[in-house]
Amino acid sequence: MTLLLAFDDEAALAAKLGAALGVAPRLVARHRFPDGETRLTLPPVLPERVVLLRGLQQPNDKLTELLLAAAGARELGARHLTLVAPYLAYMRQDMAFHPGEVVSQRHLGALLASAFDAVVTVDPHLHRVATMDEVVPGRRGVALSAAPLLGAWVASRRERPVLIGPDEEAAQWVQAAARAHGFDAGVGRKHRRGDRDVVLELPPLDIAGRDVVLLDDVASTGHTLAVAARQVLARGAAAVDVAVTHALFVGDAVAALHAAGVRDVWSTDTVPHATNVVSVAPLIAQALRATTDDG
Repeated sequence: MTLLLAFDDEAALAAKLGAALGVAPRLVARHRFPDGETRLTLPPVLPERVVLLRGLQQPNDKLTELLLAAAGARELGARHLTLVAPYLAYMRQDMAFHPGEVVSQRHLGALLASAFDAVVTVDPHLHRVATMDEVVPGRRGVALSAAPLLGAWVASRRERPVLIGPDEEAAQWVQAAARAHGFDAGVGRKHRRGDRDVVLELPPLDIAGRDVVLLDDVASTGHTLAVAARQVLARGAAAVDVAVTHALFVGDAVAALHAAGVRDVWSTDTVPHATNVVSVAPLIAQALRATTDDG
């Protein structure tokens, strides 16, 4: 028997994942003390196999609680502990670009490997590292992709759209979504000069009079997507939409996209947001069943 355990602020996705798995999720209760520390309460007796659901957006607030919950679950009976982190933070820093920089992907991966037997995530920001097994050394790492799901959503809403990734790093997701539905697709090049200062070179596709969908794995400030939206509209696109896996969207990011001419913004529920239209629960459930079957 496998128990699905989730933090209380993950209840919506936990309910969908539980329904897909045919189990009733249990919640980790939290009490925050005035000094900022947190008391966690788990079910007092746990089965040998436990799946812990915890997205790691706003990771600095969540990692301590996650590691404490994992240790507590071991004390309460869990022998095989799987982390499902629909969004996995600190993946983009996979090498030291300047002397002294801490390679966060390597060290977070080591921390998770010390606490969990397996880690399942969706569209992690992996580029110079090929697999999640490398991120969590000695443990099982599973990287799922929501790109085909987003492609199916786009296909149900737009006829003959052109998919464009704003930069080279989006290529894997654009290709996966386009391949499944026969979309025309291309990927641009990005030159970043700062967090909100980017120069884009979009692919030489004929987009005049066409619906364009900008597809990416994650959007935070939305600035790159806004720049891309203005460019495709200036090149004669009939309309432009945005589809992303992880809707981090800090501050007024969505308003900025609409101000740039974006019609609709779509995302998966890896990160809870008003733009969520596609659930990754069935995708994760399928992976968990395969992980259980493989032992």
